[in-house]
Amino acid sequence: MTEANTVLPWRSDVIQDFARSELFERTFQEGMDLVEETASYLDGAGRQESKMLSRNAALGYASESMRLTTRLMQVASWLLVQRAVREGDMPPTAACEDRYRLAAEDVCRGGETPGEVLPEGLLSLLERSERLYERVRHLDRRMYVEVDDAAAPHPVLSQFDRLRTALGAF
Repeated sequence: MTEANTVLPWRSDVIQDFARSELFERTFQEGMDLVEETASYLDGAGRQESKMLSRNAALGYASESMRLTTRLMQVASWLLVQRAVREGDMPPTAACEDRYRLAAEDVCRGGETPGEVLPEGLLSLLERSERLYERVRHLDRRMYVEVDDAAAPHPVLSQFDRLRTALGAF
């Protein structure tokens, strides 16, 4: 039995509720807009700005632009999976599979800031993408990771168990 088949029904409801929420809609739009803006920058102004950098700064630019695109690819993929759940193209249980989750966290979460000054356009995109990635990472952890579905008791049933223990059997 795969991990996706062991998802508790209430967990599937949480995933579907998020996919149908206004928060998802806003996050999805922000993510897709940032992907488009980044592509435009890297193909246009960013390309021109990178040509004017020193050798060391150009290496930093290349490294950070790769981090930026990796981060945004991870976010966009995750958001597209949530949209597939919303539209009924994917069951919530499938969205729990590792292949649909955020990956490359060591790359996406940043690294050492280059010693050289990078163009303001790149720095702005890096900052905004990092904030978006951290929000999506938080959502991903809340929806898929933090609770071990097989071991986690239902919160209400857990309270009943505590009452039963405190008051004796009822």
